[in-house]
Amino acid sequence: MYEVSVREHFDAAHFLRGYRGKCENLHGHRYEVIVTVRVQDLDDIGLAYDFTVIKGHLREVLAPFDHVCLNDISPFDKINPSSENIAATICEELQRRGLSVFSVQVYESPDSSVTYVPGNLF
Repeated sequence: MYEVSVREHFDAAHFLRGYRGKCENLHGHRYEVIVTVRVQDLDDIGLAYDFTVIKGHLREVLAPFDHVCLNDISPFDKINPSSENIAATICEELQRRGLSVFSVQVYESPDSSVTYVPGNLF
């Protein structure tokens, strides 16, 4: 089994509805996103998964999140743009594109992250 990971980032503002603390106010983060895919076998040239392909998909998924207020865009106009919901949303979109996502980790600061592992892996 091979795990292949790529990292990208985006900058965005958000606020957490109903939080009852300072994060309920509009504020921003440089989000770091690490996506890991799992592959059982190598292809005929010895690769588990091409980094460039994963990064291309991830960049496309993250593009609408960059330099916006996340609360203003779907699906975060309906659900809180928490790191948990951001990770799940990214995972779902990458799975729709055919990637075998093992996990999505979202850092909202260098010291704080959430890792989402899709339920179909349990």
